[in-house]
Amino acid sequence: MAIRTIVKHPSEVLETVCSPITTFDQNLGILLDDMHETMIEADGVGIAAPQVGTAVRAAIVDFREGQDRIEMLNPELVLYEGSDTDIEGCLSFPGVYGEVERYDRIKIKAQERDGSWYELEAEGYEARAILHEMDHLDGILFTSKITKFITQEELDEMIRAQEEEEEI
Repeated sequence: MAIRTIVKHPSEVLETVCSPITTFDQNLGILLDDMHETMIEADGVGIAAPQVGTAVRAAIVDFREGQDRIEMLNPELVLYEGSDTDIEGCLSFPGVYGEVERYDRIKIKAQERDGSWYELEAEGYEARAILHEMDHLDGILFTSKITKFITQEELDEMIRAQEEEEEI
């Protein structure tokens, strides 16, 4: 495994509609492992292939809370409902945060690294992270969906307030 360079905005690859994955081989496994290692190193919860300079339909979400990482190859959104607005950031936009509205409950269909298909239901923060990464595969940047930008100071204050509330 290797840590790859995270592509920062502006970059053409970040706004490219990615190609479907048709070959499920060792090279794909290497890409997925490198993406995961890169995401962990950058303290992210998700990463998409274009963020490491490869315009293919591959993305990973991993909250590292005792659950397996979610590898999504050629993902498709099959069901969605509800909506929620919350703060997002992105590894390709260091220091940029904003409020984004997304579906609150989703169901996706995607392929595993061996090419087999699976379905996954998610809600809340997990659904948000999956949708954020799926947007990357269509060249859609979260900044195009921000309804209100949040400064680093505002974000830090919100985190502090939430931590204090959890202590009570």
